[in-house]
Amino acid sequence: MNSPLHPVLVHLPLGLAVIMPLISAGVLFAWFKGWLNMRAWAVVVVLQLALAAGGFAALQSGEQDEDRVERVVPDAAIEAHEEAAQVFVWVAAATLALSAAALVVPGEKFKQGLALATVAGTLGVLGAGYVTGKKGGELVYAHNAGSVYSHPAGNMPAPAAKREHNHEVD
Repeated sequence: MNSPLHPVLVHLPLGLAVIMPLISAGVLFAWFKGWLNMRAWAVVVVLQLALAAGGFAALQSGEQDEDRVERVVPDAAIEAHEEAAQVFVWVAAATLALSAAALVVPGEKFKQGLALATVAGTLGVLGAGYVTGKKGGELVYAHNAGSVYSHPAGNMPAPAAKREHNHEVD
């Protein structure tokens, strides 16, 4: 069995998307309170970089798997997932830019304002990650995308549209 790389790669950015609102808000709160100085914000930047880079890697690996999966999955479902993934990566990259700017701009209040905008951005990333993951799950569970990796090339299951048609005839 030839295992795809895409399902392995998607877990890092999606997992980080879930926890980044909590981490960024927690670090910002500690920074506001004076418990941490602004250098602690670098942790947020590094994690957001891992999220954005992981999202980009997952997007690229999904492109590589697309040719094989499109044999059983409707094009519209693949395109919807791909477009959601592109939005996810762009929102993650914009949030990364905000988080990095909070480290380098002059003025403590301006830095904290950018950090607060970053926290809001992480919520956007979480929402985009949810949509992307939901559409990816539909490819696997509703359209049987994983079957292309568990059946020999000559013994592929019928595409979802053909399976539905066959059920109607039965």
